[in-house]
Amino acid sequence: MTRPPMRNTARQTTLALLVVAALAALPLFLGTYEVDLVAKILVLAIFALSLELLVGQTGLVSFGHAAFFGLGAYTTALLLQDPDPRSFWLVLAAAMAMAGLYALPVAALSLRTRGVYFIMVTLAFAQLVYYVFHDTKVAKGSDGIYLTGIPQFSLAGWVPFDITKSLPFYYVALVLLCLVYAFLASLGASRFGRALAGIRANEQRMRAAGYATYPYKIAAFVIAAMLAGLAGFLKATRDGYVNPEMLAWHESGAVLLMIILGGLGRLRGAVIGAFAFVLLQEFFKNDAVFGDFAKRWQLLLGITVIACVLLLPHGLVGLSAQLRRRGNRDG
Repeated sequence: MTRPPMRNTARQTTLALLVVAALAALPLFLGTYEVDLVAKILVLAIFALSLELLVGQTGLVSFGHAAFFGLGAYTTALLLQDPDPRSFWLVLAAAMAMAGLYALPVAALSLRTRGVYFIMVTLAFAQLVYYVFHDTKVAKGSDGIYLTGIPQFSLAGWVPFDITKSLPFYYVALVLLCLVYAFLASLGASRFGRALAGIRANEQRMRAAGYATYPYKIAAFVIAAMLAGLAGFLKATRDGYVNPEMLAWHESGAVLLMIILGGLGRLRGAVIGAFAFVLLQEFFKNDAVFGDFAKRWQLLLGITVIACVLLLPHGLVGLSAQLRRRGNRDG
């Protein structure tokens, strides 16, 4: 017997609130290094959610999503070259706008293609931005650029905290992650989200039903880029430094692995995948556990991801359902 939809929704909402409460309480029990690590994961979770909108919700596999992440970060760094504080909200809006503006022509051109051609075109556009920042003096080239100013978090003239400090940044990142998650959940439940789901399932049928699928895909692409720009803004603010590697293809590959590891098609899968990916990295880099082999942590991580994909076709988010099915068979 299946549970009623209302009961499922209430259960999921309760679980989400418990997870948020647990994350909010974590700094009370963790040291500075651990708090910074979880803050890093929260930022990457926003980045993963932005790609989930494209890949999991719309069926568009992009291999150039890091371009928007890096553009958000570079916009932040360039606006914060003045030592005088700048408005947190202004810099945040500029980072998202810059990512969205670049995404518009990229989407308009790349969405004329499909399949592997779409993947390669998005990669080409990402590499174009990478080489602009890497090979020119736009932002000090391959050396990267430091932030000399700070974004001042103010509410009606009141500055409650310094966003560059570890604990305030953690909670700002957590709040923004919750807002992004809620926004994408609402988007998925809307008519727009249902249209994206239809495009993912069968775009030809959606066209036959009278939907102009091209504008929907462009809108999804631009929204995803702006959310990636938001993650880039947080990354630059947290690190105080930006370099061209943030725009490189391997960053796009890493975030794609996160959503595959967590489970495609589920928002919570993107968040779980970000946590799993970073924590596995930290584990495999541990000299105390792996000794000299920790220097080859990429190999260990790759083997683990391959094993997860083979054994968990629906990602980590489907693990509990898979165990229940196995238990029912054994019973």
